[in-house]
Amino acid sequence: MMKKTIKTVAILALLILGLNSCGDSYYDINTPADAVSKDALDMKDLMGPVLYNTVVGQYGASTVFGNYSQYFGSYGNGAAGKSEVSSTWSSVYLRVMPNLKIIKEKAIAQNAKHYEGVALIIEALNIGLATDIWDAVPYSQAANPSEYPHPEFDSQEQIYTAIFTNLDKAIQLLQAADDSFITIGNEDIIYQGDIGKWLRAAYTIKARYQLHLVQKGITTANDVLTNINNGFTSNDDNFLMNYPETDINPWYQNTILTRQTGNFYRAPNDQIISYLNGSSFPFQSGLEIDPRMEAVYENEDPIGTPWRGAMNGGDGTSSDGELANTYYKDGGYYTSATAPIAVITYAEAQFIKAEAAFLAGGGTTTSTGANADAYAAYMTGIAANMDQLDVDGSAYMADGAVDVGASNLTLQLIMKEKYIANTLNPETYNDFRRYNFSPDVFKDLALRLEDDDSDDEYQGQWFRRGIYPSSERGTNPDVVEALLQEPTVDVWWAQ
Repeated sequence: MMKKTIKTVAILALLILGLNSCGDSYYDINTPADAVSKDALDMKDLMGPVLYNTVVGQYGASTVFGNYSQYFGSYGNGAAGKSEVSSTWSSVYLRVMPNLKIIKEKAIAQNAKHYEGVALIIEALNIGLATDIWDAVPYSQAANPSEYPHPEFDSQEQIYTAIFTNLDKAIQLLQAADDSFITIGNEDIIYQGDIGKWLRAAYTIKARYQLHLVQKGITTANDVLTNINNGFTSNDDNFLMNYPETDINPWYQNTILTRQTGNFYRAPNDQIISYLNGSSFPFQSGLEIDPRMEAVYENEDPIGTPWRGAMNGGDGTSSDGELANTYYKDGGYYTSATAPIAVITYAEAQFIKAEAAFLAGGGTTTSTGANADAYAAYMTGIAANMDQLDVDGSAYMADGAVDVGASNLTLQLIMKEKYIANTLNPETYNDFRRYNFSPDVFKDLALRLEDDDSDDEYQGQWFRRGIYPSSERGTNPDVVEALLQEPTVDVWWAQ
């Protein structure tokens, strides 16, 4: 798997939102005395910060939705309540969208088709993340505060139309010859200017968003297959960002360092650990754990003790009644100081394909059996994730609980593997909502435990959206108040 690295350069942001940034690296978010005007900025100055903050926005969403999708709980068992997901709002609307506007304007002016195409893909990812969190969000009037100081919010249906419009145009631009002589280089901290990878990313991202609308009846499983078949072809295409040695991965900070210093930390949930230890899906060949377990987590009890995560909202016990003993691993795939944060991977692409082929063949949430394409994608997705985590998955993939054959494939098995492969990715929350948190699809999935002494007014209900940040409610009150919904109300595409 090819490493994606971040070149240390200055952050250059825009005056239009009063967010002018510079310093020694992409990570500096300080406002200097000598602000830089947009006319002085080159597209290459803006691309790195835009990509970095796109990944940061994904991380921010994951810190909340990792609780909702039961990847972790605070201190191993706490359950998050309703959330503004305000850090992601700031990433999208203060640090990404204004800079993207300038990149697109400059790309169009210079006929830099490939630069424009990449910008459109990044925009699709950001507005897609935003609408999947909050439903209606600013877009058509966003990033233009001089004309629209209080922008209207576009409906989620409108946002999804814009996502597909952006991606279709990006595909067209990236397939075209670019005679501007403006090439994308190391400022592209994801693909280092590899346009073929950006093109495959556009198709893969489009398939992801089409999949969200299949249950709505707006797209079809065959639509998804058409695009995913033009998407990622290996782990080399993974849309991810590794942290350099000069900076620290935030998952490492809030799962390893904070625990070591006795501060707030996150630890794995019983749900994900039960998928990996053979509890929810018993092995048939003598395996004790999924090989990915030890690449991500560590068991602090003596060798041979079962791996246990904590029940969401409980007192630190696992589903078998014993105390949890499993924590994120210092040096683990997701929690080393330089670990990557992934937006979308080849493994996910294969599970998208497996699900779409399963549904296209008439599969349902409770049916058994699929065509050869669905089964091949299911197995390829597992292999891709094993390779991504650099573990030997041969014995696991040969186990009868995994290698069930096409005639025994279920949606539950596909989504189990996607759940594992997308650990700490906010896309899992979309999967949960697409299937209405069904235990038929996500085996053993259950609500957070109820606390009789809690004042949680939403006990017994799933959280289904973020609530608008207080900053936006304060600056754009008329618009926001008209759109406020309870956090237990589905977003449009899940209704």
